[in-house]
Amino acid sequence: MHSSDTIVNGNGKVNGHGLRWRQNDSHNNGFTKESNGVPRRNGKSHFGNTQWGRAWSVDFRTLLGCMFVLFGCPLFPMFFHISCTRHDCSLLHTFTAVFDNLNVTTFLSVIPQISVQTGIIYASWVAWQVILSLLPDVLHYVIPGYKGGWQKGAVTPAGNVDDYNINGLQAWLLTHLLWFLNAFKWRIFSPSIVFHNMGAFMIFANIFGYSLAVFSFVKGHLFPSCADDCKFSGSFIYDFTMGIEFNPRIGKIFDFKLFCNGRPGIVCWTIINLSFAWYQKETYGFVSDSMILLNMLQAIYVLDFFWNEAWYLKTIDICHDHFGFYLAWGDFVWLPFMYTLQGLYLAYYPVQLGTVKCALILLLGLVGYFIFRSTNYQKDRFRANPEGCVIWGKKAQYIKCSYVSADGRCHQSSLLTSGWWGVARHMNYTGDLMGSLAYCLCCGVGHILPYFYMIFMTVLLVHRIYRDEHRCQAKYGEHWQKYVAKVSYRLVPGLY
Repeated sequence: MHSSDTIVNGNGKVNGHGLRWRQNDSHNNGFTKESNGVPRRNGKSHFGNTQWGRAWSVDFRTLLGCMFVLFGCPLFPMFFHISCTRHDCSLLHTFTAVFDNLNVTTFLSVIPQISVQTGIIYASWVAWQVILSLLPDVLHYVIPGYKGGWQKGAVTPAGNVDDYNINGLQAWLLTHLLWFLNAFKWRIFSPSIVFHNMGAFMIFANIFGYSLAVFSFVKGHLFPSCADDCKFSGSFIYDFTMGIEFNPRIGKIFDFKLFCNGRPGIVCWTIINLSFAWYQKETYGFVSDSMILLNMLQAIYVLDFFWNEAWYLKTIDICHDHFGFYLAWGDFVWLPFMYTLQGLYLAYYPVQLGTVKCALILLLGLVGYFIFRSTNYQKDRFRANPEGCVIWGKKAQYIKCSYVSADGRCHQSSLLTSGWWGVARHMNYTGDLMGSLAYCLCCGVGHILPYFYMIFMTVLLVHRIYRDEHRCQAKYGEHWQKYVAKVSYRLVPGLY
């Protein structure tokens, strides 16, 4: 969920928020315009029919992957929670304890306790984010350079162009304003309430995630927002996991995909971190420098997401992925409870890094962010003005190419080979991973648990690389081969 993949086709960009959520399909980095010439095919297959969004047919490996997402992934957040609350964050001790006493009684004893009160609190949180998502954005009127308000998305496979209410930055600011007012003035509830009820909130998040996945599956079958954008594979498990509807909506305002990707998970990310920091203050009498550093680094990432939310409309999550369990459950559960593992660890085990280590980790995080953002910025500048674009003091170099979309039209496009896009085919991922490593290093090297995030992001992004390049090969054919020959490294220049 946290990395962004942006690709360009005849309809514009495309991206992906992992479980997402999460940010760029690097190589499709050029601009595109439609041609009235005779359509022709590039590569082995017709891009529009085989590569847009999901699979048309499901093989055994894909089915196993879906089974793992459905029944394996939900165990991870609970496992890590139990590890921190009962086994001193030791994954080995947790694993041993769980499997040495694998029975119903033991299982029920370690499941977090829920209450009507925690259920009401969590439901209120979701309702608050829904309300905020429906409000008109006012920030784009007063903040220079911010692109909010009603924005058009990319063209869908069926040829539709949806409008989106971009107001995530406003929702984030209002939510955090209320948090700080409560923490320092109102004192209605403890600012560490999230930490103290993490387990219960996780249970309710699972309920919401699964319920939304079921609703979206039924909606896709019975009353889709756009039937022409639905996709059926013939496999119940695959369709439930990866989704049927492309852009499920209620009316023209509330878009499930944009809401779940941006809220409640990402808004909640920084609220959870602040709750961890407050718990440190309450318990130990201080907030460790590592906790402060972690809050800063991850807040930069979250604010970047909301500042560029309009750009996110052109990403894989919005432009390629259908809406099913993968996004619904992932955004409600995986993102807020797995992306905050570093803060959870530090809440239990404060780490004082000292000035030098803090400075080095901050530098790593900022350099990673710079690479991530400047890579995408170079692509956007090139797309806006390919002929006049200057990158690193030189006129942008690119490979001209073409492809055929599902409607049979031929499109002209370009693959940028200047700047970061000439260093490696996915330098935005490289920057993303540097930032991920910085988050983990805030926790020192005493435990492997905080580093799960780095491991997960590496697996996720490498998988995205191969998925994206498979799509680009099918889309661009021989032109893609020329690009690969010119930019030979995928992720790490000189190594991979």
